[in-house]
Amino acid sequence: MSKIEIDAVVAEFFGAFDNRGGKAADVARIRRLVIPGGVIVLTGPKYTVYSVDEFIEPRERLLADGRLVEFSEWETSERTEIAGDIASRFGEYRKAGILDGEPFEGGGTKTIQFVHAPEGWRIAAFSWYDQP
Repeated sequence: MSKIEIDAVVAEFFGAFDNRGGKAADVARIRRLVIPGGVIVLTGPKYTVYSVDEFIEPRERLLADGRLVEFSEWETSERTEIAGDIASRFGEYRKAGILDGEPFEGGGTKTIQFVHAPEGWRIAAFSWYDQP
C-alpha cells in the first residue's frame, strides 16, 4: 500500500507543473506535498538550495505568464525503497514544452525523500540534476 501512495504523491508532484492545452499549472500544490521546512536542491547545472516558497514562486510565474507553455514533465524510471515511515526514491525524468516560442525537451534525475506524516506520505526533501 505504501508504494501505491508514494507513486500517487510523485504523480501529483510532476502534474503540478503541467500547463498543456491551456490549463493552468497548479504549482502551489507543492505546499501540500512537501512538509513545512522541506529542502529542495538543484545540483546542476547551477547549484541552488530552495525553501518551498522560493521554489514555487518563480515557477508559478514562468508557467502562468505565457513564456512557458505546453509544458509537462514525467518520470521515466524509478526505484523506491521503503523502511517503516521513511522512503527514498531515485528516478529519471523527461520534460518538454515551448519556452519563449521555441520547443524544447530535456531530462534529468530526481531523488525524493519521503516521511509518513499524520496526513499520509509527504516529501521531506528532493534534489534534482538536469542533464546539460
